[in-house]
This record gives sequence, structure tokens and C-alpha cells, in this order.
Amino acid sequence: MYATVMHGPGDVRYEQVPEPRIEKPTDAIIKLSATCICGSDLWPYRGLSERSGPAHMGHEYCGVVVEVGADVKTVKPGQFVVGSFCLSDNTCPHCAFGFQSSCEHGEFMTGAQAPYARVPLADGTLVATAQMPDANMIPHMLATSDVLGTGWYAADAAQVRKGGTAVVVGDGAVGLMGVLAASQMGAGRIIAMSRHADRQKLAREFGATDIVAERGAEGIARIMDLTDGVGAESVLECVGMGESMEQAMGVCRPGGTIGYVGVPHGVSFDGQRLFFKQQRMLGGPAPVRRFLPDLMDRVLKGAIQPGKVFDLVLPIAQVAEGYKAMDERRAIKTMLRVDA
Repeated sequence: MYATVMHGPGDVRYEQVPEPRIEKPTDAIIKLSATCICGSDLWPYRGLSERSGPAHMGHEYCGVVVEVGADVKTVKPGQFVVGSFCLSDNTCPHCAFGFQSSCEHGEFMTGAQAPYARVPLADGTLVATAQMPDANMIPHMLATSDVLGTGWYAADAAQVRKGGTAVVVGDGAVGLMGVLAASQMGAGRIIAMSRHADRQKLAREFGATDIVAERGAEGIARIMDLTDGVGAESVLECVGMGESMEQAMGVCRPGGTIGYVGVPHGVSFDGQRLFFKQQRMLGGPAPVRRFLPDLMDRVLKGAIQPGKVFDLVLPIAQVAEGYKAMDERRAIKTMLRVDA
């Protein structure tokens, strides 16, 4: 079998690897219907996070179960499934509390940029549909696996509420999904921070009411002007850089909440500032499994079309070009067709 392997910064290859097999009785093997490249995959691609040796890439996935381990009870061969990038048993105390991404037995999914993948903890991780989705549903179902679930968590963590004001910092795929989530949650005003025309257009389509192109102090001033000097009660930080977190804290009103889902790089906090600004913060790896049944249902009912975030679709054999296009910002998010 061929699969995606990152050998180092800028070095992504589609090369022969061993086929996945059942290793534990709680495993499942799926044949992927589609997979994609995540913005977080760009950190090692750009050499900004360390990897020890070649890494099998990919953690966003949907497809059909082909084999299950002896202890798997909730999914069976032939079913279409979506799974979270955070593998979980969905039974431990943290899972029961709604934070499957902190599962006591959890791990992160890898190796999904391939035709077949092994999914550990299949019972707690995978969610099956009642019927096989139509082909045109696949991009939207794939989006629920991570990017939509992460944007949804950002909005949930930021306590977006009906009629409220939300600011979304970051116009990448997760930020755009944050806009969609805030809209679905009934926010009355959604301010998207974006400097790119194609992303601004998609943000508008997903429900943004205002676009702010400025950044830094100018961006903060612009949002404060739009909110009559008050700021927003809900801020979604979807980047993970020091500048973006500064932006989020600068526009969050006292008593407001920042939902942060960008993997932090160069982020630090001033305790005195947090104390006197009276801002809540909640974030981290998204517990996508908590939201998956609802998100999949919304997709299947046609209520949302998150797959529109995939503005580049390539055969999986051209995965290296997909990484390059995202790195050069020629694509928001690359979907990889799996035809094998």
C-alpha cells in the first residue's frame, strides 16, 4: 500500500508502507472515502515542530469499515463511519465529562493520508451513519472529523450565544468553521478577521456579518470601534501564534470568553493582565467526538455544507502538491481523493 510519509521539513512523499492490520481487539480497519491535509500538518512541514524520523501523516478521515477486532461492538464491516482525530474510549471520566480529547486511554490518530487506516479504540472513536452517504456528501462528512469539530469547539468554548457578538481570529479552515459554528449557534454579529478576498467571501457565506482586515493594534481598534468600545463577549482564537492570542485578548470584553484552538507556538500570558481584564479562557485539542453525532446529522440533513472549505481537491498520489499549495497559501484546505 502507498501512503503519505513526511521525512522532514518540506519533504512529503507518497510511498510504499505496510498495510494496516488489527493490532488490538479494540481496533478497526477502514477503507477511506477521502482524507485531507490539516493546517497543523504544516507546522512540521515548515520545520516549526520537531519530528523524530519519518512520520505517517493524516488524522482526518471518513470511510467504510472493512475489519474489526474481536472486542469491537458498535461498528461493523460495511458501515460508513467518521472518527475524531483524538482517539478515545468514550467511557473514562474525562470522556463522560465531554472531554474525549483528554481520554485516559486516548491517543492521536495518525496514518490517515492513505487508502486504508487502522483506528484504535474504534467503539469510542467512530460514529456510523444509518445509510451510505451519497458521493457529494463525502467532503462535508470529512470536514466533521476535525476542522468543523475544532471550529465548533472554539465557538462552544467561547460560549457563543444567541444574539451575541463573536469575533473569529484567523481565516484558515478552522477559523472559517468557527464562523459557521457561531452562525449555527445563533450569534447576532460575527466579526471575521481576514485579509484575503477568497477567505472573506467564504466567511460571508458561512455567516460573517463583518470583515476586519486590519491586524495588531489597528485590528483591535477597528473591532472596538465596531462594538462601541465594548468588545466581544465571545472570541474564537483559531491560529495559535502570539500575535493572534494578543488580538483575541485585546478584543474580548471584561467577563467575556476566549475559546482557543490554535496549537500554541510562541504564546505566553501575563497573569496580571488576565486578572484585571477578567476574561475567561477555555481551549485545547477539540473533543470532536462530543459533537460528531450532531454535526454529522446537520450535514446529512443539508443544514450545513462545511466541505466548501476544501478549495483544492487532488488525487492522494499528489499529496506533496497539496502540502505545497497550503504552505504557499494557494489553498485554504486540500482534500485528497482516495480512489484505490
